[in-house]
Amino acid sequence: MENGFSVKFIARVRSDFQTKFGIPRQSGLVEELESRVVFEPEFRNPDALRGIEGFSHLWLIWQFSAAVRGGWSPTVRPPRLGGNARMGVFATRSPFRPNPIGLSCVRLLGVEHGAEGPVLRVAGADLMDGTPILDIKPYLPYVDCRPEAVGGFAPAAPERRLTVECPPELLAALPEGSRAALLGVLAEDPRPAYQNDPERVYGFGFAGAEVRFRVEGERLFVLSVIKN
Repeated sequence: MENGFSVKFIARVRSDFQTKFGIPRQSGLVEELESRVVFEPEFRNPDALRGIEGFSHLWLIWQFSAAVRGGWSPTVRPPRLGGNARMGVFATRSPFRPNPIGLSCVRLLGVEHGAEGPVLRVAGADLMDGTPILDIKPYLPYVDCRPEAVGGFAPAAPERRLTVECPPELLAALPEGSRAALLGVLAEDPRPAYQNDPERVYGFGFAGAEVRFRVEGERLFVLSVIKN
């Protein structure tokens, strides 16, 4: 292929996120989120994972499958800057890139073996259900961790700035293993950075349910959690 090459999807992510809305803006922000990496049949060879459980963290290289476009723009509006300032696309992690490829660091919880072959259980992924995985690489602390690194216009992780108010009876509509994850996602404020209407009701699909909420000041109020 001229000026390019073809790739294969080696796996897909299984997560609680049914749509892009609500997904943390970076991996690792909500450690309570658990996902599964299920390999495509061609790559369900246990030998391909030999030694992986010796690493605590992994890099997932994946496709922005919900953001594939025919063209690209040299500048984008990062949510971190309120959606008002333009930055160069290569100075951001925007999904709207010449090649829609993402990179996420996740914590490896373990490897399961079953009908779908070896499956990776990971924590902290910022990925929608069904996201195609292009490659997996181990995280090497002595190479990948750079304490002296400078973070440009995003020098530090955003603080969880919202207090979440969710009645226990609403939270009970979710599987037990997804409840803390939802509260963590909501505390990160999933709204677009430029929206601040206290009367507006937002909603997104999570763990087989539709979650609706509104935000007033520093408090987020869960209005309903309805199973799909």
